[in-house]
Amino acid sequence: MLKGIDFFPHDTKVSFVPFRHLSFMGSGALIILSVVLFLAAGLNYGIDFRGGTMIHIQTKGGKPANIGALRSQIGSLGLGDVQIQEFGKPTDVLIRIESQPGGAKEQQAVVQRVRGALGDSVTYERTEVVGPTVSAELKESGMIAVIVAIVAVLIYIWFRFEWQFSLGAVAALVHDVLLTIGVFSALQLEFNLSIIAAILTIVGYSLNDTVVVYDRVRENLRKFKKMPLDELLDHSINETLSRTILTSGTTLIALLSLYIFGGEVIRGFTFAMIWGVVVGTYSSIFIAAPLLLVLGVKRDWSGLGGAKVKEPAARRA
Repeated sequence: MLKGIDFFPHDTKVSFVPFRHLSFMGSGALIILSVVLFLAAGLNYGIDFRGGTMIHIQTKGGKPANIGALRSQIGSLGLGDVQIQEFGKPTDVLIRIESQPGGAKEQQAVVQRVRGALGDSVTYERTEVVGPTVSAELKESGMIAVIVAIVAVLIYIWFRFEWQFSLGAVAALVHDVLLTIGVFSALQLEFNLSIIAAILTIVGYSLNDTVVVYDRVRENLRKFKKMPLDELLDHSINETLSRTILTSGTTLIALLSLYIFGGEVIRGFTFAMIWGVVVGTYSSIFIAAPLLLVLGVKRDWSGLGGAKVKEPAARRA
């Protein structure tokens, strides 16, 4: 009879919970840094959130684009803030133009003026026009989507487990979201609707990882009624560690392939996903699980007469 191949040992005995103080302090410092960066530098909002016009062009004949000449040609049109950058290949260029006063007709007129200035020397691969009203609505809707997702997780975990598990899961999700926003603010990567989609995906991925660990914790709370809670949490994490690492590893392989070979259009999305998988895996092990020790969980989670198990005094140091 053929047996499956074990890529990772199943009987690990790694101590995670004793390092909770370091992980809490490290994550707390990173969250504070992320908030400071967001307030000081802000996010590099894309056309989706700022409004304006984005035109993706490609030079003909395979010749590299002359960015300087393009800046001179489009800059002479008097369109305000114009950003021109190479987009993946030397022949591809992305032109971003700020939102023009006068409504949707003026935004559409910008495209025609750019076409008139560049003539037939380039091909137009993609054009996006977003008005200021629509961009404000998109920004508000994106924020609401993330908040609703986190609140829904809070309610779901509360009903499925206990309030301690619910708070632990939400703390891990907020940690992941804030660190993702922080890295985008630090690197000034473009923040658009696809990044909102990536954040929502990160919330789902991190939640799935956390629920797997929590489910094993719940089983072990019933099974090992006299095991100290910190040891029980370590035992539960180690029991799910092979699944966590293999799932995260295979996901990262796919995402790295997309990041390298997928092109510029989805590069921001894949970067956010790669970062989210890393911090989501970290938070499930080093944030969500150890928080149960701080919050205190019931030995009998169903409430049938079990008292709360708190961290022994000797282990608090």
